[in-house]
Formats: sequence, C-alpha cells, structure tokens
Amino acid sequence: MSNEDYTPPEVWSFDEAISGEWADNNRPVAGPTFEKTLALGDKPLQLYSLGTPNGVKITILLEELLALGKTEAAYDLHLVDIRKGEEFGSGFVALNPNAKIPALMDYSSSPMIPVFESASILHYLAEKFDALLPKSPADRAMCMNWLFWQGGS
Repeated sequence: MSNEDYTPPEVWSFDEAISGEWADNNRPVAGPTFEKTLALGDKPLQLYSLGTPNGVKITILLEELLALGKTEAAYDLHLVDIRKGEEFGSGFVALNPNAKIPALMDYSSSPMIPVFESASILHYLAEKFDALLPKSPADRAMCMNWLFWQGGS
C-alpha cells in the first residue's frame, strides 16, 4: 500500500481486526473511563507507577535520594497496572490528565503538587532535594540534555 492509497478517517473508530494485547490502552480517549479513588499511603511522596522503564527511573532516583540521607524523599509506591487499563481510573486521570505512568503527588507541599512525565518528575525531585543536579551552567545544561533525551526516547 502506498501513501496515495491511504485516506485517514474523519472520525477514528476501533477496529477489532487489528487489535492486539495493548489495543485497549492505545485508544484515542480523553478523561477517565471508570471511577476509582487513588490509593494513599502515609509518606510525603506518593508514586503511582509500574515496573516499566519510565516507572523504574523514578524509583531509582528516590532510592538514590534516600541513600544520600534525604529522608524527606520517603515514598509509597502504588502499582498502576496498565495491562488492565488502571491508568484510566478517575483518581489517576485527575493526577495525570494524560493517563500515563508514572505520576507523583507531593503531599509535603501546600498546596500539594502533582507531577507527571518521567523527565519532569526526575527534574522536580532533584531540584526539590537539591541533589544530583550540577551547579555550573555548562554541566547543568549537559545534564538537562541527557535528562530530556531519555524522557523523549
């Protein structure tokens, strides 16, 4: 099939014939698809994620912060099973309108601060705890280059 043979539909519709394991998660929908309150632990930071490459990046940084003695980086981890579409629950979509993991809620700030997108969360935590970000402009720029590259790759 050449590009000349394809005409995009005016309105997208789900095609069962080309669906696969992840078809339900890749539909172009906005907003929650069911009601579900987010789990809430007792730590200042609440992380909603799964053991995906982007999800693991956040837990690694939080563990590094704790290892550096940043006890305020204590967090509760709540699994959001994207294989079951849990990221489309009303509580999660309220935290991250993009309905993608990971997402973080910082209850140590008033008002509480929602943070989503892995690179944004990594940057937020490094700045919040004044750790792991170079101070010199050249080194900081290089760090940001790699941070944003990994977030988009």
